[in-house]
Amino acid sequence: MESEKNDIVNRVAMSNLITIDLEDFYVEGERQVLDIAPVLYQGMVLREKEFRQWVKDKDWEQYRNKLVAVICSEDAIVPTWAYMLLATKLQPVAKMFVFGSLQELESILYQKAVDSIDPAQYEGAKLVIKGCSNKPVPVSAYVEITRRLTPFAGSIMYGEPCSTVPIYKKPKEK
Repeated sequence: MESEKNDIVNRVAMSNLITIDLEDFYVEGERQVLDIAPVLYQGMVLREKEFRQWVKDKDWEQYRNKLVAVICSEDAIVPTWAYMLLATKLQPVAKMFVFGSLQELESILYQKAVDSIDPAQYEGAKLVIKGCSNKPVPVSAYVEITRRLTPFAGSIMYGEPCSTVPIYKKPKEK
């Protein structure tokens, strides 16, 4: 009887907390930047004929199954059609591509992953959005999952189940 009083009880494991680890939504794959700046005339102007030739001659296989961020690292005026032309070449080879930086690519990948969650499964649940990860999870992913789950969750916390920061608690109905 005495030993039962001294047994260590893991109250976190016994709680009804549901932990969501955004790292689980990380999309595996090599990230690569496609920068059109080297094609610009004097680093400022996109010439249609030269650009079209560059697109035609480019080895698009280097982007096969990659996650691609399309940018122009120079402060230049680039017509919209130029990016559209790149999209026609990347579409059949890249795993995914976006117009924007690697950070924007990561945000969009997480946006798609969070959008795939059925928030109704968390109706009234006590959620912990895990805070530490080994993979890059953008802040936008934490904001998006909070936005998506707030109407359904009973509460949302951030951190680890043993040490959380309260974020949201559903008001009691009157």
